[in-house]
Amino acid sequence: MATAVLDLDLDSLPPEITGLDRYVKALILIRFKGKPIGKTEIPVTDGRISIEDNYFHLLDAVKYTWWTKWLHDYLDWDERNVTNLPPPTATVAVCTRNRTDDLKRCLDALMRLPDDGQEYLVIDNCPSNDDTQKLVETYGRVRYIRENRPGLNIARNRALLEARHEIVAFTDDDATPDPGWLRAILRNFFSPLVISVTGLTMPLELETEAQEAFENYSSFSKGFNRKIFSSSTHNPLATGQVGAGANMAFRRSVQQEVGLFDEALDAGTLTQSGGDHEYFARILMAGYHIIYEPEALCWHRHRRTWEETRKAINGYGVGVYAFWTRLLVVEREFGILKFPIGWFRHIQLPNLVKAILRRPGSQPLDLILAELRGCLVGPWAYMSARRRLKNKNMRA
Repeated sequence: MATAVLDLDLDSLPPEITGLDRYVKALILIRFKGKPIGKTEIPVTDGRISIEDNYFHLLDAVKYTWWTKWLHDYLDWDERNVTNLPPPTATVAVCTRNRTDDLKRCLDALMRLPDDGQEYLVIDNCPSNDDTQKLVETYGRVRYIRENRPGLNIARNRALLEARHEIVAFTDDDATPDPGWLRAILRNFFSPLVISVTGLTMPLELETEAQEAFENYSSFSKGFNRKIFSSSTHNPLATGQVGAGANMAFRRSVQQEVGLFDEALDAGTLTQSGGDHEYFARILMAGYHIIYEPEALCWHRHRRTWEETRKAINGYGVGVYAFWTRLLVVEREFGILKFPIGWFRHIQLPNLVKAILRRPGSQPLDLILAELRGCLVGPWAYMSARRRLKNKNMRA
């Protein structure tokens, strides 16, 4: 049985929710006056959820965050130190390849954003047909750009170079931004030291066992408290909690300050992932700040089949070790050598033992093994992808 994904505001709760016959439980995003403040799970009984019976359970799940938001609202106080200056203008970029169903849902959501003068780009990365171009042409406000060189980071770099506005906000083609997403991002670029903002990413659906497993194993959600990351308060080599590529934004000047994305990393290359976290690390090492803003909410459609999920987890293992390899061989950050040891000793090995012993709450064994296999090939994948990229550039 699947899990329903619900979105409820404490200021306007219905007495009950019905029509949930297909579900055994619900994952609920809890808001206060439109702002995400927490999440919880509630069982579904006879296809319904009684809010009255579960009201205190909802409050208990968000009690600290709710009181903080209530106080900020009562005092009319904003921790972002927003000045009277107008927010910067934005370019919203979606990098895609051959996924028009997902892309249509994403673009429909983007068209529901308030019109603050932002532009929209779709970077079509090495497509095998013209389906994406035909779809984008039906949206009058979206600019289509074809990038024939394969690689997600290559597409991201093309977006940075093509953007016409100060901020470039990225979302994935399988993500659905909330109506307040872009405004929440832009409110955080109040200081020149803030060069990147990331946001909260929730699952769009949990209809299959594979989607449930992905959310439990590798959730994109980084919590409901706003955080400021800097090299003085956070190890810049540890970027796992900074955010995710499905929901991130940068000043366009980032390319002059820290360079472009490493084109040997992420989807479309041997490394499969890691491009976003490597870029976050380089930003922090350069002395800039990254803000995690939970009010910048996106919904992500996880992979629906088990094979897709296993492949994704394997790819994350490859990407993490590829990203760490880059830090070692390019940035000469020898401190990164302790990270694989710590990850295996404190997380991967305990998870592996629990799965083998079939302990309650353990992760699926085949996903753990898929991740470990990816880690083993990560260094080779990065060096090979880097060598291929260099050879291609020389031929060009």
